[in-house]
Amino acid sequence: MQINRFFTAQGKDPLSSFEFSKRTSEIKNPDGSSVFRMENVSVPNQWSQVATDIIAQKYFRKAGIPKLLKKVNEKGIPKWLQPSVADVERLQELPENDRFTSETDAKQVFHRLAGTWTYWGWKANYFDSEEDAKCFYDELMFMFANQMAAPNSPQWFNTGLNWAYGITGPSQGHFFVDYQTGDLTKSDDAYTHPQPHACFIQSVSDDLVNEGGIMDLWVREARLFKYGSGTGSNFSELRGSHESLSGGGKSSGLMSFLKIGDRSAGAIKSGGTTRRAAKMVTLDLDHPDIEEYINWKVIEEQKVAAIVAGSKLCNLHLNNIMKACYDEHPENDRFNKKLNKKLSYAVLEARKAQISNNYIERVIHLAKLGFKSIEFPIYDTDWNSEAYATVSGQNSNNSVRVTNEFMTAVINDGNWNLYWRIEKRKAKKEKRNPKACNTLKARDLWEQISYSAWSCADPGIQFHTTINEWHTCPAGGEIKASNPCSEYMFLDDTACNLASLNLVKFYDTEKHQFNINAYKHATKIWTMVLEISVLMAQFPSKEIAQLSYEYRTLGLGYANLGTLLMLQGIPYDSREGFAICGALTSIMHMTSYATSAELAKQAGPFPRYEENKFNMLRVLRNHRRAAYNVPNEEYEGLTIYPVGINPQYCPSDLLKAAREAADNAVELGELYGFRNAQVTVIAPTGTIGLVMDCDTTGVEPDFALVKFKKLAGGGYFKIINQSIPPALEKLGYNKDQISEIIRYAKGSGSFDGCPYINPQSLKAKGFTDEIIAKIDKSLPSVFDITFAFNKFSLGTDFLTKILGFDTDEIDSYDFDVLSKLGFSKTEISSANDYVCGTMTVEGAPFLKHDHYSIFDCANKCGKKGTRFIRAAAHIKMMAAAQPFISGAISKTINLPGNASVEDVKDAYMQSWKLGIKANALYRDGSKLSQPLNTMSDEDIEAIMEDKDKNDIVKVAEKIIHRYIAKRRRLPDRRSGYTQKAKINGQSVYIRTGEYDNGQLGEIFIDMHREGASFRSLINCFAISISLGLQHGVPLEEFTDAFVFTRFEPSGIVTGNDKIKMATSVIDYIFRELAVTYLGRNDLSHVDTDEITSKASRGIVKKLSEPEFESEEIISERLVELDKDNPEKYSFAPGTKVTATKERTYATNNSITTKVKQAIENGYTGDICPECQSITMVRNGTCLKCMTCGSTTGCS
Repeated sequence: MQINRFFTAQGKDPLSSFEFSKRTSEIKNPDGSSVFRMENVSVPNQWSQVATDIIAQKYFRKAGIPKLLKKVNEKGIPKWLQPSVADVERLQELPENDRFTSETDAKQVFHRLAGTWTYWGWKANYFDSEEDAKCFYDELMFMFANQMAAPNSPQWFNTGLNWAYGITGPSQGHFFVDYQTGDLTKSDDAYTHPQPHACFIQSVSDDLVNEGGIMDLWVREARLFKYGSGTGSNFSELRGSHESLSGGGKSSGLMSFLKIGDRSAGAIKSGGTTRRAAKMVTLDLDHPDIEEYINWKVIEEQKVAAIVAGSKLCNLHLNNIMKACYDEHPENDRFNKKLNKKLSYAVLEARKAQISNNYIERVIHLAKLGFKSIEFPIYDTDWNSEAYATVSGQNSNNSVRVTNEFMTAVINDGNWNLYWRIEKRKAKKEKRNPKACNTLKARDLWEQISYSAWSCADPGIQFHTTINEWHTCPAGGEIKASNPCSEYMFLDDTACNLASLNLVKFYDTEKHQFNINAYKHATKIWTMVLEISVLMAQFPSKEIAQLSYEYRTLGLGYANLGTLLMLQGIPYDSREGFAICGALTSIMHMTSYATSAELAKQAGPFPRYEENKFNMLRVLRNHRRAAYNVPNEEYEGLTIYPVGINPQYCPSDLLKAAREAADNAVELGELYGFRNAQVTVIAPTGTIGLVMDCDTTGVEPDFALVKFKKLAGGGYFKIINQSIPPALEKLGYNKDQISEIIRYAKGSGSFDGCPYINPQSLKAKGFTDEIIAKIDKSLPSVFDITFAFNKFSLGTDFLTKILGFDTDEIDSYDFDVLSKLGFSKTEISSANDYVCGTMTVEGAPFLKHDHYSIFDCANKCGKKGTRFIRAAAHIKMMAAAQPFISGAISKTINLPGNASVEDVKDAYMQSWKLGIKANALYRDGSKLSQPLNTMSDEDIEAIMEDKDKNDIVKVAEKIIHRYIAKRRRLPDRRSGYTQKAKINGQSVYIRTGEYDNGQLGEIFIDMHREGASFRSLINCFAISISLGLQHGVPLEEFTDAFVFTRFEPSGIVTGNDKIKMATSVIDYIFRELAVTYLGRNDLSHVDTDEITSKASRGIVKKLSEPEFESEEIISERLVELDKDNPEKYSFAPGTKVTATKERTYATNNSITTKVKQAIENGYTGDICPECQSITMVRNGTCLKCMTCGSTTGCS
């Protein structure tokens, strides 16, 4: 094939226009420890530090690179293209430990990739001349250095290690098909034929141990994960739970095997260091175990919640029990639960929290042995924590296959049948309809799917009918599954290698024009790259090697669409944006198919083309019809119609190019066929997106307007999204206005001119010039102004000796220097907006409200941001691209935390109606590992203020109960209640009198006949208690003193719902009063949940302090209330109640604070499994780390 030069000149170094510089690449954990460090990394000057870190950490070969190389003379290969091997003789002259090194120069990586592709393309006669091959190589080198395109990660990991360095290794059980003979061959070594494919779909048969079966799949998956690839499988062939086995037993069911596979995947990290295994599990909706599968992750998340909460409760209560043992005087029987009232109370509280009695007794026994505290492990909801490692289902994306038949049943409220797998196979063999093993309401199953997605973001939906109506090769069978990120959808046991073009690199910000010719040229070059990759690759199984050779599927896509639209001043959620997306996708897709047709002319169509020719051309014609936006009736073989390019909103040059590319592809295909069954997907472009310095991935919008740019010398610097200034300029704003808008968003980064908090006000508080300068220097890199004022930046000596803070105070996790210095929240907020910016353009000076939508992101921006892109816009953007993609689109539909299950249903339904092939939803906060952050500190404070105003309960950290030696008069007409009961047959009447606020003020006790001595004594006792209550003695003091007193009558109590036994009349009276007025349910014998109390007033009464002329404090006692649950506050006899916290409370709150700040900065709040940074962002259906580039996907 003839290759033209577009970016380079003949005879000139393709990298001559780039300056390279050496940098240090370092990635650190949040605690400051180093994850990775490499010095003297050579990269192009315009590359960011993040891109430098990615290529250095992820893509440089770290070992085994010979320092001295020599060319291998291979017949027919141009000298400049000949492979290299270690020069063993010259290496012998070097010290043994100095013979091998690592890659340190980006040019080395560019060369081994571009050179390897050119080498294999030359061997397969893909170039008309040596100049075409050299042109191909040079154009690739230029595009690499200019960040215009990048292949998927396995290419960077594996491609060229043998060609460029002669690296080899033992075979890993791979296979390839010889491109010359067509023979299936087992690989002799690991690197001669690299594994460049990122995406695999593997079949699994209903067999336990044989080849192609369940256990064999885990081995095949491991082989892929090791080399950085991802895989997906449809498990619908596996028998359901309790389905009959050939030996007469019953199947353990699908889920038992899915859990094994999940464990297997969780134990493997690609390449040992690259990332977690990427895996997709798919199931048909008619499988007998479908309900269990749908709810799998919901239940597993509940287990995590239980483990986390249970561990915290165990730690809290068991340590309280241990403490209660030692709070008692050593001369008393401190370990006796009956005699030690503090221990009794602690044990009762533990039992209320369902703490195992075994653990309670164990702790008491340990206390007897002299232990003063215990360390009960506390688990958290971090995705990498032991809690998540304990449960299953966390190492895969889950999807269900939904047919049009099911969707119609949902709409019509019809039934849905489930079938045993054996019965379904028999019915197919006998050509009859299978008999259902169970019938469900379709809407009930739809409800379960939607609720599960709402709860934990899984399962996603793959629309089976739509996928197969666009299937180019139905003669080979149905498409049943996808790769982990859902963009590659083809036959089982096939593979796809991906590459993405950086759209922004084809847009001229000065001319405001998209370079269509350059875009088409790059598409042609990279289609050839992917085709050559199929030719040179090895595969993990015979079946994949054979079918990949026969179908040759490719996955070309693009990145940075969201940024491109913003640069042009076009809102993501707009008809213009959707039309541009459709046109750009069509140009790439149809140009790629045209290139495939040209390759077919030269090398022949893919081997299975003829049997699929009719359907392939039908699909291509449908692609063309979408480019022309024809009426629905003109489409062939479709039941769900696509969204075509709307000519009313599409730029004329893009529309014309899209239609021309469509016509050309169909015309060439009809003449020569196609070299490839599929050519395009929209991949997540996670790690490779960072290498290209893309602000957005795939068809995603941006996640935040203000980001932190990593500096070469370490640390971060706050930058505005690079597309905002040119976008504002295009909208007509002048330089001064643009400067003010940017300053509003990202702040001034300095105290100069700052309101309230500035050098003058700080000096007045005792700050020195040196400290102020030190703080000012750190301001450009902080997210919030309070971060610059901490013990690390100011120093402990300065805080304690100059500002006068206590050491304990400054060590507190919530210590706020500025607040302690007297600055109000309003003042701090104003200063923060000035210095650190608002992280949003909402409310920016000069910016017109009509232009806000141009800068909308997937999430709310900053603390003040209220706007975000609605879910419908995400779906419409996918629908605009889908008609021009061979595969599908890896994208997450973002929903706010307050979205309902109905919103999930609607998103799925709209996706189906608009012809999208697959959809994954993510509701903010739906995962425990990403805490919901819909309530700000201000919201919480507002709620607490409302409670303070409530006349029923007042929440405070400290309440001083004062015993006042002055009688408080009861109202003349007072409320209360009368309780009748019998103690061992003796009738007792209790009558209470209350103050207006419900506080107990007097009691009357009546029993025996008139004139009896006991009755008179009891009456006098009641009067004395009443006087005590009216003089302010708390009821709990009387209760502590008189319960458990023992004299006759005693025994069984009848007539009282809660108290069933009393040791005396006095014991009964104070049990009744304590239960009713103090909520002391530990003194009752029947749980509150088991009865409906008629008399209980609850315990949360506002005890109004009456106004006295004078008062004398006789004694006082400090009580610290539980702020989290004030309405259930109860007080133990004689105990100082403290808000006991588990020892990790401060740590947990610190983490929660960091997560909240990360979410406000546009991140998801998840913690990176590689570097532990909280800088994860949505990346298609996966996540990627903006610090180290790790992804949870397969690209």
